[in-house]
Amino acid sequence: MTNTEIRTSHVKIPNKDLQIDAYLAEPKNEGVFPAVIVIQEIFGVNSHIRDVTERIAKEGYVAIAPAIYQRLAPGFETGYTPEDIEIGRKYKDQTKADELLSDIQATIAYLKNLPNVKGDAIGSIGFCFGGHVVYLASILPDIKATASFYGAGITTSIPGGGAPTITHTSAIKGTLYAFFGTHDRSIPLEQTEEIEAELQKYQIPHRIFRYPADHGFFCDQRASYNSEAASDAWKQVLELFQQNLQKA
Repeated sequence: MTNTEIRTSHVKIPNKDLQIDAYLAEPKNEGVFPAVIVIQEIFGVNSHIRDVTERIAKEGYVAIAPAIYQRLAPGFETGYTPEDIEIGRKYKDQTKADELLSDIQATIAYLKNLPNVKGDAIGSIGFCFGGHVVYLASILPDIKATASFYGAGITTSIPGGGAPTITHTSAIKGTLYAFFGTHDRSIPLEQTEEIEAELQKYQIPHRIFRYPADHGFFCDQRASYNSEAASDAWKQVLELFQQNLQKA
């Protein structure tokens, strides 16, 4: 399905009184396709996240990136300067787990209402803070496959406060692949080992990938971009979705 022709649009996802801005990319050809929810870094649904959304659609998926800062900063997107990081973290620190899960569940409902989506084949991918969020969202029954990229704080925190996200591992419903850089100072090796141990303990189908790379290695707009690690990780993501969504 690689290099499928796609169309893109900006849409709104209803969630009670909230209208969540989202970027939608979908194959142009007729058919019913699996779907993938793309969760942003702290920098909003920016050009990198839109690019990832389009890349996934070109592989034969309906891909959608909801704005998870909708409540805090509608329309927010930024780049990767120190100032951008500061404002992005400020918004991240105001998010709450129940609201994030609600918004992702609303995104699932939106996808299921699209005529070209196979409603029982939905996955997710997230980067940076989004990597943490998709780990949490993997407890939602509709999520069959999750790709979590360098999500910091999974073992130590949860958005809004409370028991850390890792304590929800036993509730994960599908298959989870997690990607880390061994040079990432925000995610020490022992934390990735703790995540791996929890996934093994609860017999969650999973794979853990560790690359000699820094935080943000998948993003070609960041100084930490590592083309070798990004290329291998992308192959693993496609395998994850192929096995768990295309064959669902």
